[in-house]
Amino acid sequence: MPWILYLLECKGGSFYAGITNNLEARFQAHIEGRGAKYTRAYPPIKILAQKVYLDRSEVSKAESQLKSLPKYKKLAFFE
Repeated sequence: MPWILYLLECKGGSFYAGITNNLEARFQAHIEGRGAKYTRAYPPIKILAQKVYLDRSEVSKAESQLKSLPKYKKLAFFE
């Protein structure tokens, strides 16, 4: 089953990055306040980017790399 690294734009202009194997369901959970603690405080507005990985290990490494970047470089990570 493929894994997805995703980037959300949240209320106030912040970004949130996460991983899932079902992006539609995970985004809905964030909207309903059942996602991450961060997105309960700063609800998501839209999905900005996503990238598919073949295994959990690879997507976890990519998530860590993405989260270490400054905000202005996060969208470019998906190019």
